[in-house]
Amino acid sequence: MRIFITGASGYLGGVVTEHLIRAGHEVVALTRSPRARERAEALGAKPMHGGLRDLGVLRAGAAAADAVVHTAVDYGDPDMGEIEHDAVRSLLDGTNEGSAFLYTSTGLVYPDTQGVTVDEDHPVAPETSPQPYKILGERQVLDAGHVAGTVIRASLIYGRAGSGLLQGMLASARQQGAVTYVGDGANAWSSVHVDDLAALYVAVLARRDPGAVVNAAAAEPTPMRSIAAAVARTAGVGVVSISLDQAIEALGPFAAVLTRSTPLDASRARRLYGWTPAAPGLLEELTSGSYATTAA
Repeated sequence: MRIFITGASGYLGGVVTEHLIRAGHEVVALTRSPRARERAEALGAKPMHGGLRDLGVLRAGAAAADAVVHTAVDYGDPDMGEIEHDAVRSLLDGTNEGSAFLYTSTGLVYPDTQGVTVDEDHPVAPETSPQPYKILGERQVLDAGHVAGTVIRASLIYGRAGSGLLQGMLASARQQGAVTYVGDGANAWSSVHVDDLAALYVAVLARRDPGAVVNAAAAEPTPMRSIAAAVARTAGVGVVSISLDQAIEALGPFAAVLTRSTPLDASRARRLYGWTPAAPGLLEELTSGSYATTAA
C-alpha cells in the first residue's frame, strides 16, 4: 500500500515508518524541516513538505494514499488541541472512501483508576483526562463513516533509548544526583516497547477492523518506584521518595500524571490482530538495554 504518515521524524513515527517499509509498503512522510526530510529519506520514505498546520498539504497527502497513519504530536505545545483538531479534520477530508486511518492515542485518555485495569470499553471523557484533545481526536476518526478508522491507545512507550518521560528522568537524575518518585511509588504504569507498538500498526493495516479501539501494552504493569530504581541504577545515582506536596511544588500539574495508576488490558489487540509483544521489558531495557548502552 501507499501510506501517508505524519510524525515520521519523531520517536514513534520513525520506528513505525521503518516497520511499514520493511513490510513492503510505500511510505510518504510529512516533513516540515530539512532535518525531518533527511530523517525520512534515511528511513526509505518519500518526503512531502509540510506540517500539521498546512491543511491543504494534509488533505493532498491523504488523498494520494491508500492509508493514513497519524503519529505526529507535540504535547508541549499549548495550542496542540486546536492544531490536532484541524489536522485530523483535514486528513479525514482527504482520505478516500474505505481507506484505513490509524490514529495514535494514549492510555492517558482514561481516568485514574487507582490500579484497576481497564479495557477499551471503559468510559473516557475530556474532563477526566490529562490529554483531552486525544479523546476528541479519537471521536473525529471513529465518527468519520467513510474511513476504516482504528484508534491505538499506547501506554508508556520505551525502547531504543527514547521516550520523553524516561529521557527526562535520566537527564534529571544526572543533574540532581538522584531519582525521585512520589509517596510509596506503588502506582503502576503499563508500557510498550516502541518496536512492538510499531508491529501493531503493521498488523492493523494487514487486517482492517473499522471502528476498532485497541490498547497497546505489555502484559504486566510496572510500579513507578521500580521504574525510578531502574533509572537510578542506569544513571549511577540514588533514589528517594518525595511527598505529593513536594512533587506538586516541583512539577505542578504533571505531578498528578506521575501518581496515576491505570493499567491497560491489551487482550483485544492480541485477539484481533495476533499481536504478541516480544521485546525486552521496560526494566530490562532501562538497566541493560538501549538506555544503559547510551548512558555508557
